[in-house]
Amino acid sequence: MKIALVNTNRIRPPISPIGLEYVAETLQAAGKSVEILDLCWKDDMDADIENFFSDKHFNLVGLTLRNTDDCAFTTRQSFVADFKDIVRKIKNVTNAKILIGGVGFSTQPEAILSACRADAGIRGDGEFTLLELVRRIESQQDWRDLPNLIFFDGSRWVRTEAKTYPLEHLPIMQRTLIDNPRYFAEGGQAGFETKRGCSGKCIYCADPIAKGRQVRLRPPSHVAVEIETLLEQGIDHLHTCDSEFNMPTAHAEDVCRDMIKRKLGDKMKWYAYCTPAGFTRDLAALMRKAGCVGINFGADSGDTRMLKLLKRDFSPDDIINTARFCRESGIAVMFDLLLGAPGETRQSINSTIEVMKRAGPDRVGVSMGVRIYPGTELDAWVKNGKLSQGLYGGSNQSEPLFFLEPKVAPFITDLISRLTAGDKRFLFFNPDNPDQNYNYNANDLLVNEIKKGARGAYWDILRKIG
Repeated sequence: MKIALVNTNRIRPPISPIGLEYVAETLQAAGKSVEILDLCWKDDMDADIENFFSDKHFNLVGLTLRNTDDCAFTTRQSFVADFKDIVRKIKNVTNAKILIGGVGFSTQPEAILSACRADAGIRGDGEFTLLELVRRIESQQDWRDLPNLIFFDGSRWVRTEAKTYPLEHLPIMQRTLIDNPRYFAEGGQAGFETKRGCSGKCIYCADPIAKGRQVRLRPPSHVAVEIETLLEQGIDHLHTCDSEFNMPTAHAEDVCRDMIKRKLGDKMKWYAYCTPAGFTRDLAALMRKAGCVGINFGADSGDTRMLKLLKRDFSPDDIINTARFCRESGIAVMFDLLLGAPGETRQSINSTIEVMKRAGPDRVGVSMGVRIYPGTELDAWVKNGKLSQGLYGGSNQSEPLFFLEPKVAPFITDLISRLTAGDKRFLFFNPDNPDQNYNYNANDLLVNEIKKGARGAYWDILRKIG
């Protein structure tokens, strides 16, 4: 049986499709025949798709959708129409069964399948379900009872049992099936994963929907070996793909200790997403010794009331302490803010910016407006009428839906601009000031700096040239 896997993500700066590569390696480790079509690098997509499929008979084609949109209220650019076009072009040149997966797909699978008319989709982990699906097809058995599938049976959408799997059952990733050196040259970093899932209760977050609410850990030695294979390819700036690297803390410490034991911290620089909740001085020191040079903390707000409304499990004091611990260890700090959520006021915005300035991070990314993902608590509020005003977009299933608190909408842009004026630590995409663009998609400034040799997390690249 021949399987084709297609990367459809063409954004710039380019981001290596780590999920697709993990799926491909899992299939290959089980002895399956896999070929990858990476459309990120294709200039004439029509011709490249036709050439790839023209002389090959594939039984199964899997496509990954990493992002449904750019997640930015100010632009609200959807990628679904382009993805739909890619599916259509592939269906025109092959009779293979078409499956869709990926984090973006998993956030709204029925909508994507309905738009693209693929045969089925896999939500959540793709490695385990796809491998078993291939085995079922090879043995001519029905596969529609496998977990994590979504398909249309002619009259209704069917979602099979949602299931997560222990990540230690994955093979140790070698990271050679994608052109990672080129992604590094043009994208400035490579990703790696130490865990999946998030048990947090944030009212807006799609990570528990796409990756599961149960946190599953990869063996630290598997992570370290994967990093070593990337280093052997000349890739020495990396970024975690975990929702929050420091949860649970004990596993983060074990990963760092394994890196230190192998002296990886002397050979690379890496960045992480973390939460201020439970972040400690000891962990900061351990991360720095393991090679971590920057951390992006999802702070969302610096206002006590707003943090409770968003169901975050930390306080403004935790934010301030976190920045101090990182400074003491020599780690650069980025705080991400999410302003304009339900309940936001002029005072809460003022309080948040004041806390950010007191904390003294190296960068603060300010997002305005909240993306509403299907299945989140915010989505439930929309469906039950609790949020009936302040909605933007979402006129069809492919268009992203956002919320901006109506009470602050008339002045929020001007207020944020005034409160952060002259402070280059703040990245806030005011359409009237494109130099402060905080949208990484199609960011020419980033693309050009990476061409000049800049490497690392995008916020850190912008920090160094700002």
